[in-house]
Order: sequence, then structure tokens, then C-alpha cells
Amino acid sequence: MPHFLKTKSEFDAALAGAGGKLVVVDFTASWCGPCQRIAPIYENFSKTYCDVLFYKVDVDENSDTSESEGIQAMPTFIFYKNGKKVETFTGANDKKLEETIKRLK
Repeated sequence: MPHFLKTKSEFDAALAGAGGKLVVVDFTASWCGPCQRIAPIYENFSKTYCDVLFYKVDVDENSDTSESEGIQAMPTFIFYKNGKKVETFTGANDKKLEETIKRLK
């Protein structure tokens, strides 16, 4: 199950500790309907792709991270490798999410 990163320091530590693994961060909100619809799919991907690290950031509870990453709409998925942002997309598109995971891992 994807772990919620509650602070900017937790977020920074997660990226730093990932090494060369792909990190996927779902920037979400409890009030966001599309976020809630894709949540179980995102959780299933975290079980399917065990070599990828999956995290979530609640934009209301961890506004420091969401602001530093430039989040303007939810859900936004950001993909990181070696601590650097490699791709971003917004929207609850499960096919695009899985294709991006497969391509970048």
C-alpha cells in the first residue's frame, strides 16, 4: 500500500533513499472525486510493480511539498528517478499511469 508522505522532509528522504528505483508520487486530496476513483488502481499497481516505490501526498496536509512541486490540479502523478523529476501528468488515467510506470521502471 502506498505510504503517505506527511512532511516535506519525509518527501525529501523518500526520494533520497530510493537510489535508482523509480518513485511514483500521487498528489491527491480527500475531497477530489477522480483521486478517490483511481486510488484502488494505484494501490494495485503498488502490489504489481514491486520494484517501483509508490507514495502519496495529500495536498492539504502536506502543502509545503505540493507547493514546492508546483501542483495545481489533482490527481497529479510525478515520476522521479535518482532524485530527479522525469515525468509528470495530471488526471485519473489508469492506462497512462501504467504505461508510464512500465516505460520508466
